[in-house]
Amino acid sequence: QVQLTESGGGSVQTGGSLRLSCAASPGRYFFSNYPMGWFRQAPGNEHEFVAGISWRGDFTHYADSVKGRFTISRDNYKNTMYLEMNSLKPEDTAIYHCAPAPAHSIWSQIDWSPAVFQFRGQGTQVTVSS
Repeated sequence: QVQLTESGGGSVQTGGSLRLSCAASPGRYFFSNYPMGWFRQAPGNEHEFVAGISWRGDFTHYADSVKGRFTISRDNYKNTMYLEMNSLKPEDTAIYHCAPAPAHSIWSQIDWSPAVFQFRGQGTQVTVSS
């Protein structure tokens, strides 16, 4: 079973920055085979798509609410994905999760709806105060 561990969250003021990491457990899970996504869940809300990246890292996709402020990246040698978050706003406050899309998915056909994904990690809390 895939084991993903999110980290890097914290409390910042409006306009601040954070860098989240999503580390895959080593072993039989070939991290580099999977497109990956970041999602978030604010209190009382459903999960929301934030950003996605192709398995080679050559394609990215962002929610309109984070475009221009967040950058997704990955290092397949380190089995780790990142989310650089700048110009943070109070509405970015949420628990952030990472999750894989099906292996070798065709990029243009990936459904980034949160209902399609399974969130097994504990997530990492991001709190932005005004």
